[in-house]
Amino acid sequence: MKEVGIGIIGVGNIGSYLFKEINSIKSEINKNLGFKIKIIGVAVKNPKKKRAIKINKNLFYKNPIELVKNNKVNILFELIGMSDGISKKVVEIALINKKHVITANKALISKHGEYLSKLAEKNNVNLEFEASVGGGIPVLRTIKDGLATNKISKVVGILNGTSNYILTEMEKTRKSFKEVLLKSQKLGLAEANPKFDLDGSDVLSKVKILSSLAFKKQISLKKCLKEGIENIDLKDIEMARNLNLRIKLLGITEIINNSLFERVHTSLVPDDNYIANIDGAMNAVILKGVPVGESVLQGEGAGPGPTSSALMSDLLSILRGNIKYPFGIPNNKRYKIKTYNEDLYENSLYLRLEVNDKPGVLSDLTKILAKYKISIQRLIQIPDKKNKKATIVIITHKCLEKNSISCINNLNKNKNVLKNPVLIRLFA
Repeated sequence: MKEVGIGIIGVGNIGSYLFKEINSIKSEINKNLGFKIKIIGVAVKNPKKKRAIKINKNLFYKNPIELVKNNKVNILFELIGMSDGISKKVVEIALINKKHVITANKALISKHGEYLSKLAEKNNVNLEFEASVGGGIPVLRTIKDGLATNKISKVVGILNGTSNYILTEMEKTRKSFKEVLLKSQKLGLAEANPKFDLDGSDVLSKVKILSSLAFKKQISLKKCLKEGIENIDLKDIEMARNLNLRIKLLGITEIINNSLFERVHTSLVPDDNYIANIDGAMNAVILKGVPVGESVLQGEGAGPGPTSSALMSDLLSILRGNIKYPFGIPNNKRYKIKTYNEDLYENSLYLRLEVNDKPGVLSDLTKILAKYKISIQRLIQIPDKKNKKATIVIITHKCLEKNSISCINNLNKNKNVLKNPVLIRLFA
């Protein structure tokens, strides 16, 4: 029975769960696949730190490079999560030394996936990253294998459980963004510094990986339309419900006129749409292609359990002898793709303005909209007579992205607009 040595870099929540999972099913793996898997070592910053699981002190490596270079390690799990630094270094060294690598690191793959996949291909080893997108949802393997012969044209997803949980809780509890964020941090759903979850960065990394796999192209490093949920107020949540809409943070990538259009932003989705009803920390991905039509994958998108499930799936794939191209096809078959000019994107908008309530204000606002060729489909005015203020909500007809941004900048300068306007695009 061949022995397969495993190294784990990073033993936080996910690494600890994975360590426990490997030990709990290794006898089953040994029996079914004919391998004797063994954890050779784990690299951690602080070996003395209290952990939820017991780890033999002889397994600890303070220097992760030593663990990577250990000749007994055949498969390396990288679970640090940085886009550069030690995360990139350990993966690079492992691949050069002909060791398989499994990672959940979407930041690393979205930034350095091209370089690392070439290394893996050159050294005939696997670079697996199923856990980097969608947690326990097997979306990457579905694209690479299950839908390999389909021509995919669009991918839409709820790809961040933290943001989706916050939006769902605001709607259910009628509590403010700050209150719900604090609760999500206490529950462990949000990091102490949740910036990348809230500003759309986490979703954009996942979108870039999905684009590359779905469209069989190189990862785009171009700047994209990226907005998060930080500016969403309870007023917007409640107004959306009154309009039979729900606010969701979506990652979207599609091919328009042979150009790649990637974006992350909040969207107002009709409440009878499937993706509008993905609540809490759940994730969902909708794939549109030919001949399959529309495929939907849904499941737990974050947390040690779902992530560990995806990591173990990659481990079993390697143990079965499946040496695969990291992005489904050879690197020399994956080409660069032209980026779509987002200024030309047309979409209907939801605008919320907090203004002084006095004669002439509404007329001024509509003139600004007209200047940028933005026409009004629906207008709702909610007066606050006590404070001589008003909330104005406008639903527009379709308008150009560049016009909507210019219009918002102009509205910001208007002396009767009391706060930064809120802009949410309608899902189409």
